[in-house]
Amino acid sequence: MTPTATTGELARLVGGTLRGSPDVVIQGVGTVHDAGPHEIAWVTDVTYFKKASVCRAAAIIGPADLPDTLGAVVIVSDVEAAIAKVLAFFEPPLWQPPAGRDGSAYIDPTAELGEGVVVGPFVTIGPRTIIGRGTVLYSGVFVGADATIGASCQLWPNVFVGDRCQIGNRVVIWPSATIGRPGFGFILRERRLQRIPQIGTVVLEDDVEVGAGACVDRAKCGATRIGVGSKIDNMVQVAHNVRIGPGCILAGQVGLAGSVRLGTGVVLAGQVGVVDGVEVGDGVRATAKAGITHSVAAGMTVASYPARDRMTTLREQAAVRRLPDLADLVRKLSLRVEALEAAANNSQAG
Repeated sequence: MTPTATTGELARLVGGTLRGSPDVVIQGVGTVHDAGPHEIAWVTDVTYFKKASVCRAAAIIGPADLPDTLGAVVIVSDVEAAIAKVLAFFEPPLWQPPAGRDGSAYIDPTAELGEGVVVGPFVTIGPRTIIGRGTVLYSGVFVGADATIGASCQLWPNVFVGDRCQIGNRVVIWPSATIGRPGFGFILRERRLQRIPQIGTVVLEDDVEVGAGACVDRAKCGATRIGVGSKIDNMVQVAHNVRIGPGCILAGQVGLAGSVRLGTGVVLAGQVGVVDGVEVGDGVRATAKAGITHSVAAGMTVASYPARDRMTTLREQAAVRRLPDLADLVRKLSLRVEALEAAANNSQAG
């Protein structure tokens, strides 16, 4: 059954101040563009105020400077945090396989499963692997030998976890992600590429999330490590021996080459690439498609390829946009110089 709440109840939920009726019934959440008459929407800043004025939503969450002409409004200091609470209230419960172990699953007799572990259809769990209480393995998950998975994890369909990988508590791995594939290492000898054995492991610390289709490669030796609370989006490549610090965010299609080091709270936007062995300091931000070819000091925001200070990049881009006008100016000046030189030559000849 879909939950409902009044505007007064939602205002209390988010710790906001209500302008308007506390008795408006809300049945869901919509964007400012397409919310219906029984939903609540949100706006973060003045950019969306004009859209809010024509929004069909029954109520709006927003900052204190929202226009008074709107209907029911919940005023908050942090709109993003408030709407997250509202979305959590209306979020439908996720379906999961029935409790217990599906008959089609293969579980090695030496594996240890904690209380309340759910094993879906066609799951494979290798020898001596340990899985903590309350963890859910959806259909088609493969967990190799001697692996460790903590408590309250969710491994969605067709996830692969290789031998000896270590996964902490409350880790979420979305469909078709690969944890512990051998790192991409080859040497060219006698005109043939020979694989370098990758004998290390992967460690995902507590509260890590790995997106659908992402790949975290096994280390050559030692461990590829993802720090506490870091979030990895879909289709991200993390190569062998990478170290990602706590609280990092890697957006879709980011690629980290071997032995990259990310500090705490690093944010890499979509399609950022980082060259092997580079160190990226705490709190660094990289804009979409940046190519990081050298180490970046803590706190910087970088852009472009090769990645450099974002403001420097913007000034360079502004200069490039002026090139057609500058070329036209140079052409006109050249014609004037030619005319002046011709007049001077004629004067000397006379």
